[in-house]
Amino acid sequence: MVESMNITWHDSQVTKEERQKLHEHQSAILWFTGLSASGKSTLCVEIEKKLHERGISTYILDGDNVRHGLNKGLGFSPEDRTENIRRIGEVSKLFIDAGVITLTAFISPYRKDREMVRELVNQKEFIEIYVKCNIEECVKRDPKGLYEKARNGEIKDFTGISAPYEEPINPEIVIENDKQSIEVSVDQVIRYLLEKNYLD
Repeated sequence: MVESMNITWHDSQVTKEERQKLHEHQSAILWFTGLSASGKSTLCVEIEKKLHERGISTYILDGDNVRHGLNKGLGFSPEDRTENIRRIGEVSKLFIDAGVITLTAFISPYRKDREMVRELVNQKEFIEIYVKCNIEECVKRDPKGLYEKARNGEIKDFTGISAPYEEPINPEIVIENDKQSIEVSVDQVIRYLLEKNYLD
């Protein structure tokens, strides 16, 4: 990829802090990572609903959804996965600048890719949420039958079967999604945001 030398960054006269003041809350990325069918998207939807009820400005970036447009054409090779996450990281950074809390649901199997996104923003603006769920439970829940297809060789580079998943080493939040109800998991995230003063 060739970078153009003829581009210039144009600053806005409205700052991120002024946008946050307008929204009356901090902006951040809630980065949900975990195996396929671990419950990332379901959690994002339920948490966004709770935040919206509190008057919080939010947006969900979901792994499948962005592959219909922004990341259409990317496959699931390690290189394409990295590019997928890089693009989502840059979009999430724009949402932070807009003063919005962004919820992202991506397997994002590689630690280096998640760290790449963390480094794009300020320290407090990236909240890594590990949706922990054992693979047996993920297979049982799997609404799309992807694990069966992967085991039959119909899907290549499938995380947890033919491609690795690198668990977070020190995430801000660990949700044991195979051991607790969705209500408890949602409350766990909301409580964290309240205790860390993101919602004031």
